[in-house]
Amino acid sequence: MKIENILPSDIEKRSMEIIESEIGDMSAFSEHEKLIVKRCIHTTADFDYKNNLRFSENAAEIGINALKAGAVIVTDTQMALSGISKPACKALKCDTVCFMSDPDVASAAKKRGVTRAVVSVDKAFGHYDDERPLIFAVGNAPTALIRIYEYITENDHRPSLVIGAPVGFVNVIEAKKLIMSTDVPYIVADGRKGGSTVAAAIVNAMLYTLYQR
Repeated sequence: MKIENILPSDIEKRSMEIIESEIGDMSAFSEHEKLIVKRCIHTTADFDYKNNLRFSENAAEIGINALKAGAVIVTDTQMALSGISKPACKALKCDTVCFMSDPDVASAAKKRGVTRAVVSVDKAFGHYDDERPLIFAVGNAPTALIRIYEYITENDHRPSLVIGAPVGFVNVIEAKKLIMSTDVPYIVADGRKGGSTVAAAIVNAMLYTLYQR
């Protein structure tokens, strides 16, 4: 076994070279979609993301334009919030927020008998208007996706992009399919796989097209 001697600053570059050598044909993806797929594989070491990432038409480009316009990015976990590049967001004047730990969210969720993710979606839609693009990056809670779907179909709220990547077994596949049934731009990790790191990776892949690290 040969151990590669690589400078810390070159580890990501070498990882991407390995991914590109093993990933195979990517002709079905746009250039921006390719960056997202490779970033998810880099984050997870799981090449299944080449097959299970679903993009609505021009979703990657729409997401990038939203970030360029200073989007508000709402996550459903502190982990996803922490994983999104802070320097890139600062440079682009984007805000990242997660309401899951807010005391008012916890109180309302208990009172209503719903998840905090549901109340967080309510709070997000209540806080932000159409003056800034709104991106949801969901990596944990299918109930967040279901609530977003309800806002889209019942209240005609239209976020700029929905990233649907909750991981798990209960209502995960069903919630993702609901989002993919709408005409709102989406990037979805189809099936049971996903997670907060994947949601953050999708956001970062788009951010890095606009911000040179």
